[in-house]
Amino acid sequence: MSALVLALLAGGLVGLALGALGAGGSILAVPALIYLLGFDPAAATTGALVIVIVTSVTALAAHARTGSVRWRAGLLFAAAGLLPAAVAGALSARIPAGVLTALFAALAALAAVRMLRGGAPGGTGRVSGVRALGAGAGLGAVTGFLGVGGGFLAVPALVGVLAVPMDAAVGTSLLVIVANALVALGARAYTAVDLDWALILPFLAAAVLGAWDGGRLAAKVPAATLRRTFGAVLLTVAAGMAVTAVW
Repeated sequence: MSALVLALLAGGLVGLALGALGAGGSILAVPALIYLLGFDPAAATTGALVIVIVTSVTALAAHARTGSVRWRAGLLFAAAGLLPAAVAGALSARIPAGVLTALFAALAALAAVRMLRGGAPGGTGRVSGVRALGAGAGLGAVTGFLGVGGGFLAVPALVGVLAVPMDAAVGTSLLVIVANALVALGARAYTAVDLDWALILPFLAAAVLGAWDGGRLAAKVPAATLRRTFGAVLLTVAAGMAVTAVW
């Protein structure tokens, strides 16, 4: 199978996950770029940021049209993560490939467990400034370092820390993701990472189209079924990356 076909198939899966779940798609992009398309970990995490930004902007526009974005809360949360995202993004390309792969495998396993366990996060009803700053900074660092949007982390943080209603948390998380990913990508502009745009662009196009299909799929298939299916796929990916990192 040609690299172009693989890029289109992988991009479609990533977009499908983002469109159906609002999370989980971007964390599939990095292993797809590494193991299917031959990117090294530094290039894969950088390329994933490009994919995350464009796909998330597309999804954010759809949520904004329905009024399900809390702009003030999202911007405040994102502001706390901008500096960590910039620092982590600059450091990422200097980390040994094996270490980066192992860290990503651990994060992917955490995301998979969250998807498999399911359940909506519960809000406290109170907004803690310190907790909000800490959660925003942590998410920014993860986004910058590993090149993932972190929707599976942002949604529960927005609900539990900033008391954002669950029906607005996904749309608001996309705003946070875009802001952090833009800063992280800007920080990596000064590092020597070459991207194969002949593969990134078709991957990205398929992801955007897949996001629209994912939205329609979410309306027909129970959310729990979708979440567990993608969680099982992601757990398998995480296990394979962990084995690769060790050996």
